[in-house]
Amino acid sequence: MAVSTPLRIHFITEDDPLYVTEFFATFLSLYPRHEFTVVGISIQDPFNESRFATATRVLSLYGPAGFAQLVARVVRRKLQGRSIARLAHGEGIALVPTRSVNDPHFVARVKLLAPDVIVSVAAPEIFKDAILQAPRLGCINIHSGRLPKYRGMMPTFWQMRSGERHVTVTVHEMAPRLDAGAVLGTAWCPIEEHDSLDRVMIAAKHEGARLVIRVLSELLTGNVERQELDMADASYYSFPRHADVRAFRQLGHRLI
Repeated sequence: MAVSTPLRIHFITEDDPLYVTEFFATFLSLYPRHEFTVVGISIQDPFNESRFATATRVLSLYGPAGFAQLVARVVRRKLQGRSIARLAHGEGIALVPTRSVNDPHFVARVKLLAPDVIVSVAAPEIFKDAILQAPRLGCINIHSGRLPKYRGMMPTFWQMRSGERHVTVTVHEMAPRLDAGAVLGTAWCPIEEHDSLDRVMIAAKHEGARLVIRVLSELLTGNVERQELDMADASYYSFPRHADVRAFRQLGHRLI
């Protein structure tokens, strides 16, 4: 099918220099510029909370030593100037700031950009009807877990914790109910017998970027296949606790 007009895409994501930046580095280096136009990127605070609250959350998961390693890596990334904002600037992509994707002023501004699709990449906020209905073809989300089994937070951790042999990366339509929209595409990242969450998360972000490109190309040509979810098999996972981390390590895995 010949396509004359590029697909207009707006991204909504979170400020994460370690993992989400990997997604954008891969996407922006590979996406077909004759098929897609990225009209903007909106970057929110991680978990949609204060930096102190995020630091406390990460410290509780990784412990003092792991937390120190992550902080050192974040500082190094910042000194190198590696960030989603810097990547966007290098591509001439506009940043569209907001404190909430559900703010009426933000929704109105996004509509002026006339996106065909909004792509959520680790967006830290639940999308309500107004933003879900803003793009012509709707909103899609990239989720590093098999749906509906691994709905919720930290799906890579929970798949490793459950003894899965691979992480399932899923692109799905966004719906008012969290992680419940129809699946548009999947990809897989192998989990080694003794692996690190850090390595698998990075691999999943790279694979996810390639998957998003594939799904967007299918949306552009009208060849995308939708697979409705059977929510009878649905589970929801929250942020891991100390007992979950112990069980994760007992499987031979490590966080970093």
